[in-house]
Amino acid sequence: MSQKRDYYEVLGVPKDAPAGDIKKAYRKLALKYHPDQNPDDADAEASFKEAAEAYDVVGDAEKRPRYDQFGHQAFDQGAGAGAGGFTNVDDIFSAFGDIFGGSGGFGSMFGGGGGRRRGPQRGRDLRIVLDLTLEEIDEGVSKTVALKRMDGCGTCSGSGARKGTGKSRCSTCNGSGQVTRSAGFFQMASPCPSCRGAGEVIESPCQSCSGSGNVQDRTEVEIQVPAGVEEGVQLRITGEGDAGANGSPRGDLYCVIREKEHRVFQRSGPDVLTEVPFAFSQLALGDKIEIPTLRGKVEMTVPAGTQSGKVFRLRGQGLPRLDSRARGDQLVRVFCEVPKKITDRQRELLEEFQEIDRETSGRKSFFDRVTEYFK
Repeated sequence: MSQKRDYYEVLGVPKDAPAGDIKKAYRKLALKYHPDQNPDDADAEASFKEAAEAYDVVGDAEKRPRYDQFGHQAFDQGAGAGAGGFTNVDDIFSAFGDIFGGSGGFGSMFGGGGGRRRGPQRGRDLRIVLDLTLEEIDEGVSKTVALKRMDGCGTCSGSGARKGTGKSRCSTCNGSGQVTRSAGFFQMASPCPSCRGAGEVIESPCQSCSGSGNVQDRTEVEIQVPAGVEEGVQLRITGEGDAGANGSPRGDLYCVIREKEHRVFQRSGPDVLTEVPFAFSQLALGDKIEIPTLRGKVEMTVPAGTQSGKVFRLRGQGLPRLDSRARGDQLVRVFCEVPKKITDRQRELLEEFQEIDRETSGRKSFFDRVTEYFK
């Protein structure tokens, strides 16, 4: 399988290019490789689609930061919001109507009458938020979510027409989907106001859906979440959005990942952090203890003389990395826990320890060191 080119390279712009320059660069490529300008040219059509896919990502204020951080990996199937997803040229015209002057025809850019009829209008994309625990992110999980969306009308089978009737050619545009008006030496083409660019009209609309072909319904969708996803990543579930008008293709469902707060661990990329309390005696004498991880307990050795605040690293005990089979680490910060209440015997031993420590350590007090500093 060929490697995808960098989207900025495809558009011929630097990575820090402003949005306006990116749009201009894409429009230039769209004009160069437009199917109406290059009929029956498979290479030109491939370049046209490649440019559209690149602009769909780096021309989008939400997708661009994820691409800058993760590259194409952020938009692989199941790993992020979709890049492009265009099945044909008409999808591109539909997505970037503002670039192509509304209906997508090459002629409409220059006022010519050679525009194409608008193809099927895919349904609206939907977006939901999915809350996950760190344990679910660690293992990957399948989630079933309930949502409201537009589904095909059962009465008219999604056609929008009353049973026994159908569609007819639009008399306003004669089926072209466009109307043209003259302005001096120029001709301006725009989508037909009667059929909205479809080229066809419904004479007798279905009463259940008012001619749209869709009605709102509740449904359940299963979402496969890969292990190691990070908060803010969007998963694209293709074809699970709203149904398109009059039987057109569905939109997509975008699932935004949100991490639930964990009572033990904090996340830092693929690493997890935790703090573990120790008694003074454990840090002074050293100890072996069991440390909780996302996948159970592991034994960790604390050397004698460990200072409070020391951070230990447990290799491979973090979260999976999306870009490899490796795992992050678990960082364990130890701190000295001072008891609020002690017995008379404990006090006696601590006072004895303090006295011996003063006699044998030779350490100056903190205040002595401060005094010497100012002298």
